[in-house]
Amino acid sequence: MSEVVVTGMGVVSSLGHDVPRFWAGLRDGEVAIHEAPWADADHFAWWSSVRDFKPDDWVSPAVASGSDLFTLFALAASEQALTEAGLAEPDPRRTGVVLGTSMGGTRALLKAQHALETGGPDAVDRKTMIQIWPNMAAAQIAMRHKLHGPSLTFCTACASSVDAIGSAADLIRSGRADVVIAGGAEGGFGLPDGRRDGDFVPAVFHSQASYGVTTGGAARLRASIPFDVDRTGIVVGEGSAMVVLESRAHAERRGATVLGSVLGYASLADAYHPSSPEPDGMWEAETMEQALASAGLTPADVDAVLAHGTSTPKGDTAEIRAINRVYRDRPVKVTSIKGNLGHTAGAAGAMSAVAALNALREGVLPHTAGTTKVDPEADFEIVTDHTTEITSGHIQVNAFGFGGQNASLILAAT
Repeated sequence: MSEVVVTGMGVVSSLGHDVPRFWAGLRDGEVAIHEAPWADADHFAWWSSVRDFKPDDWVSPAVASGSDLFTLFALAASEQALTEAGLAEPDPRRTGVVLGTSMGGTRALLKAQHALETGGPDAVDRKTMIQIWPNMAAAQIAMRHKLHGPSLTFCTACASSVDAIGSAADLIRSGRADVVIAGGAEGGFGLPDGRRDGDFVPAVFHSQASYGVTTGGAARLRASIPFDVDRTGIVVGEGSAMVVLESRAHAERRGATVLGSVLGYASLADAYHPSSPEPDGMWEAETMEQALASAGLTPADVDAVLAHGTSTPKGDTAEIRAINRVYRDRPVKVTSIKGNLGHTAGAAGAMSAVAALNALREGVLPHTAGTTKVDPEADFEIVTDHTTEITSGHIQVNAFGFGGQNASLILAAT
């Protein structure tokens, strides 16, 4: 079976619109979480929105007007990844696209409903139908580059983009593709520049924010602080992270620079509850163990975990218990990037994967921003305050979603 390597990366995030700025923000502990524009004394809310994003820098006006924001983010991130990979014209028959998103074009759908209710049928954008489909980001990437390989979309909640990257690697290992553009995208809480969109406020923002984020100014102090004893819940984020995967043989034939490799992947279901994980983290642990086994590694070969770490009381507890079980004989280092940029849902796993690849390249793990009082149930080091050195050359990346969707990757430095 083919070895799978990474040759390109791209990011659009609240920390910046490219990988260098994204990674610098994580490494320096930057926090891109802000008060939402519609917040008030009774409905205090925080978000981590992508600001100053200009679609026209990446796509034609026709594509921009016909696409939801999540698609535009994905197009920008994939273009960055292909440029870094040096693949201006990939083989159309041997190149695929696999993308994860949890909400797809929900923003476009909600805007259409708002327009209907406030302006009648004539106010609804006639392109709404093609904007809302979750598959449209992958489809637009394929159309842009005339790619005829597999074009797949995963909608497994917050595990979507880890499932996308893992499945993309499987396509290459099985010989069905030489190259796959993979990752995730989520968008839709404001205009592309991060401002409020008239009197339109996406209901989905408040639906997600209700998972633990309380009203009042003090809420920010306890939201999106993964693994902290005072954590209360998530902060909603958005953006896209994409990678170019290739068989090692294909990359070597064309002289590409290898940025890392995908060694292992697993995906399992809790089958427990729509929003709460199985309390003892049993199936999250099993997913992590299967990912290690698929990579031919043991916990002793890994010294860092890029955790899902959403800052919800139940979610973090289950993941702590899972990591305790898997790494009970190994002093592993753990971090989460959601203290920096909130929870990007379907893009979260890909964001973590790009962070992990950069951590492997530089040999440093970014700290868990905002976390000061570590949950005492953790039998491992949760990195706080500053970056820490890593040496093993392997990182495990977790993504655990609503509905009990568990996914985990094993990434290597070379």
